[in-house]
Amino acid sequence: MWLENKNIHLNRPSKKLDQKRYGSFRISKNIGLKVFQLELPEGWMIHNVFNEDLLTRCRESHYKGQHMELAPSPMIINEEEEYEVEEVWKHRKHGREMQYLVYWKGYGDEHNQWIAETGLPYAKEAIEDYWSRILS
Repeated sequence: MWLENKNIHLNRPSKKLDQKRYGSFRISKNIGLKVFQLELPEGWMIHNVFNEDLLTRCRESHYKGQHMELAPSPMIINEEEEYEVEEVWKHRKHGREMQYLVYWKGYGDEHNQWIAETGLPYAKEAIEDYWSRILS
């Protein structure tokens, strides 16, 4: 299902520049009449129950160039899954830790996450690039 962006506030400078729909998501449960629970990405800090007016059924594309590519599989480093950071967009102080808004390589904006610096051991170069970009 596609989710309309009507009441979703992500880190975009303007609503006009944001996507019109997010997804596609699977319906995990039918809560009631016209109300559904969706399986959202872990990084989304929003409630996962929506009215059907905010949902649009996904249709299979009939044209070759309109098929969405699958997200890349994670790298395995020290027997743990690691995803590649394409770019760091923002930073914030959260308690005593510094967190970074991370854009993952091969994924859309809906997968961006705030990650603590300690959770990004293989993204030192992306963090350095971010600081050099904002300090210049």
